[in-house]
Amino acid sequence: MTQTSTEPLKPKQHFEILDGLRGIAALAIVFFHFMEIVYPPKDNFIAHGFLAVDFFFCLSGFVIAYAYNDRIGKMKLTDFFTLRLIRLHPLVVFGSVLGLLAFLFDPFGEHSETYETGKVILIFLASAFLIPFPVMADRYFNLFGLNAPGWSLFWEYVANILYALFLYKLGRRSLFLLTVLAGAGICFTSYHAGGSLMGGWSGETFWDGFARISYSFLAGMLIYRSNWIIKSKLGFIGLSVLLLLTFFIPFSDYNWLTEPLVVLLYFPILIVLGAGATLKPIFRKLCIFFGKISYPLYMTHYAAMWIFANYYTKYKPETGQLALIMFAGTLFLLGIAYLTMVFYDIPIRKYLTDRRKKI
Repeated sequence: MTQTSTEPLKPKQHFEILDGLRGIAALAIVFFHFMEIVYPPKDNFIAHGFLAVDFFFCLSGFVIAYAYNDRIGKMKLTDFFTLRLIRLHPLVVFGSVLGLLAFLFDPFGEHSETYETGKVILIFLASAFLIPFPVMADRYFNLFGLNAPGWSLFWEYVANILYALFLYKLGRRSLFLLTVLAGAGICFTSYHAGGSLMGGWSGETFWDGFARISYSFLAGMLIYRSNWIIKSKLGFIGLSVLLLLTFFIPFSDYNWLTEPLVVLLYFPILIVLGAGATLKPIFRKLCIFFGKISYPLYMTHYAAMWIFANYYTKYKPETGQLALIMFAGTLFLLGIAYLTMVFYDIPIRKYLTDRRKKI
């Protein structure tokens, strides 16, 4: 039996189960990207892994509202943007560097030889500064050819800017109406795209990204502002299973229905349940670790995907070998993400934070 809590949230409590779910979603994204290189959507058992990005967006709206709702009005805009840049951008740059190195030294690819040095520099700078530049035809005109996940960070920045400028000022009723309007936008986007919400990453589907961040970010904000926290005995394992089920939904002619339902209703419900769920002590360290490594994993994994794609195209390994490569590759990428977090992201953010305090 569950009941909706009407008590205000404890000051700056940490939602560790939500951190853990963010890690599960990041792992799902990695495995989805391995699988989509080899199998068409209808043969891919994790064909809806891309919806993890919509879960990230919803979680981001909740977390940003929670972290800044009571202080954004007292802050300078420059302070808010500086804090967000320190949190997000070091890994944007690092992911771009990894992407450049993988592009130049890919042992299985030859595409780099067809690009002039000046164009490569422009592509890198666009990636490092999150300026959409979909010019790489051999990479399906990704907005950010060197580090494909940058597309979602671009829209994350847009959402953060809009939050600081006016979204935080909205009353609950206005926020609700705007969220409903954005929900209609999700349905239109799905219909316009032929029944799928997979877009946003390429030049051709650029505005799909706006629709995806708009609804989910607003829904996350609305959950916090409305205090829709459901207390339950659901723990980390139960919620992880519920989250993973959405990624394993078969890719079918009913995507026009299943995908919007997952984004519009299911993910917000999971956030509501996760915020009020009970975390057993045995899973606490795991959730904290997953929360910390999720962003480094997300922003560093795609360089390896282009190398894997070229390897697969060249050698066409058999199923057993593919399974081993994907499993070992996921562990390898987790290791890279951990090293990046410990030796780059945390020290850089600490340095920038300390320097900001001295100014």
